[in-house]
Amino acid sequence: MRYRDENKVLAIREAAIDMVAKDGLENFGINRLAKAAGVSPATIYIYYKDKEDLLTSLSIEEGVRMTRATLKGFDPAMSFSDGLWCQWKNRADFALDNHKSAAFFEQLRNSTYRDKMLETITEEFKKNMGNFVENAIARGEIDRMPLEVYWSVAFAPLYSLIKFHNEGQSLDGRKFKFSEKIMKETFDCVVKGLSK
Repeated sequence: MRYRDENKVLAIREAAIDMVAKDGLENFGINRLAKAAGVSPATIYIYYKDKEDLLTSLSIEEGVRMTRATLKGFDPAMSFSDGLWCQWKNRADFALDNHKSAAFFEQLRNSTYRDKMLETITEEFKKNMGNFVENAIARGEIDRMPLEVYWSVAFAPLYSLIKFHNEGQSLDGRKFKFSEKIMKETFDCVVKGLSK
């Protein structure tokens, strides 16, 4: 029996995330991955049945990692402002510290791997975030609204700032660098817009 070499697994994992993030799913192949990871294609098949198994495993692992990072220090009983700020900080930290993972998720957005990842993480995430929003509604801090409206107002501005940062420029071509100051200024507008 062959033992699992965690260094090889990590090299495969990191190379796969990097390849999907840079080149997309349609350009992803086991032979290219093996070369990038510094292993033989046969080594990849020791740990994963096929390309589908590898990408499914990666999407689930990364989804769980993102969920845990997003929920760090978060409590659904927090006030709306405090809980949303915790979410913003956690999401910003994850996206900025894990740029490749964020780009990997972006590639998964319109694929079947996204659905498999969501199946794994939805329950824990939905429970925490659902309770948070319900608590804020019960306390009279925000109005009830469709999930899509809430998410678009609550989080899309944060992800726009992160996108500007990753691109290095604003809409008009000026240089842009993410900062907590600008994040807080944007957050204050969001809270004002959502609060009763």
